[in-house]
Amino acid sequence: MNLILLAPDDIAHQGLARVTDPRRLRHLREVHRAAPGDRLTLGVVGGAIGRGELLTLGEREATFALEAFDQAAPPALPVHLVLALPRPRMLARTLEHVTTLGVKRITLLHTRRVEKSYWMSPELEAEKIHHHLVLGLEQARDTRLPEVTLEKGFRPFMEDRLPGLLEGRRGLLAHPGMPNDCPRGLDEPTLLLVGPEGGFIPWEVEKLLATGCEGIHLGPRILRVETAVTALLARLF
Repeated sequence: MNLILLAPDDIAHQGLARVTDPRRLRHLREVHRAAPGDRLTLGVVGGAIGRGELLTLGEREATFALEAFDQAAPPALPVHLVLALPRPRMLARTLEHVTTLGVKRITLLHTRRVEKSYWMSPELEAEKIHHHLVLGLEQARDTRLPEVTLEKGFRPFMEDRLPGLLEGRRGLLAHPGMPNDCPRGLDEPTLLLVGPEGGFIPWEVEKLLATGCEGIHLGPRILRVETAVTALLARLF
């Protein structure tokens, strides 16, 4: 936790904040080994980053005296990530990784090779998703939560949503065997589509390409989804 992320409700009044979440309190005690008088990096969800002096640290509450919040959050990547819904444990890690890297728009998509049971996972509960996004923000010293959208139908997404998402964006379909190498150093708005383990089926690839996406690859190696997404974002931006 490189940043203690405060929700608006954590700010008791001007200049004072209270933290009561057991996870953050445990982290303050066991990882930071914080003590009253320490100055730590704080941020407000959706807002700026600053410092705060730890006033008290107990089993149920920590209090901070807030100092100037004059540092902006790091810039977001110019990408909307469309990700075929991974296995639940991989989903948790991937959400944290892409949030840390600066992705602010994420669509989780159903495709033929996505197990229907994945959509019933507790990891898709709003509270769970929020938890993993917060962990990613804390790691990166960021304050702006990504927007996560669930799309449970491939065809409705492709026909109704994808054309609008491609307006003003460069569509990149990451899939083994595509003709073009992954580009590097982009700064233009981008829609990045990544399939599930086993990839998109040929029909899905055909339809995505026909909609205007460019097919790209990362080389001959077959990567796990969480590895591929991280490698793509690092190379593209």
